Amino acid sequence: MFILKRQDVEISTVQHPNKEDRQVPILYYQGQTFRLITVFKSSEEDEAKTFWKSLTDNRGKACILLEEPERYSIWGKVRLDQISSNTGSHSKADILTLSVLTLLQAVYLDIEDLLGNRQASLFAKDITGVLQQKQFPDISSADTVKSFLTEDLSQMSKIPTWQETHVIILLEELHKLGKTYFGDTNFAHQLDDRLQDMSVEEQELFISWVQKSPLNKLWQ
Repeated sequence: MFILKRQDVEISTVQHPNKEDRQVPILYYQGQTFRLITVFKSSEEDEAKTFWKSLTDNRGKACILLEEPERYSIWGKVRLDQISSNTGSHSKADILTLSVLTLLQAVYLDIEDLLGNRQASLFAKDITGVLQQKQFPDISSADTVKSFLTEDLSQMSKIPTWQETHVIILLEELHKLGKTYFGDTNFAHQLDDRLQDMSVEEQELFISWVQKSPLNKLWQ
């Protein structure tokens, strides 16, 4: 829709409808309101523009790409009365982390449904071993991993502080384990179906990121 600079717009905050201690950033431009979707580093100009174009061209979203001194930010058009309990924004790293956790949970639930509780328990043990062996941050115990597999990820109080390298490692290891348990790689197809619980913008960011990485041969 638009590529704008900071001086072109007005940014303020409104009270989150369900959380008293939280403010929601809102951008105003020509009488329209936009909510913050995600933020890219100043060195990620190409990625920011690719993501913005994918939302506007492929998804038909009304979005603004804001060029700021220290970052690029993506904003999606919204009416103030549409701001709900899921309103908010995540960093790129957070979205990648939530996406890989969503895939992890989907594979676990498929194993539980198709192969039974015993195999699901073995898978949980295997994935815990991977995360601990690779020294993933914020993995304090097997109970932490169990929460990733079974709890509502949209209600997570704290997203693990993982970087892109952690997401790549987990996707590679998850693909290996999934192939071992299922006997084929069909579980790694139709990414958008497995990410349905995430917002369209978050799905688009993750899928675009996967497609530009070596992982696109594993996850489709």
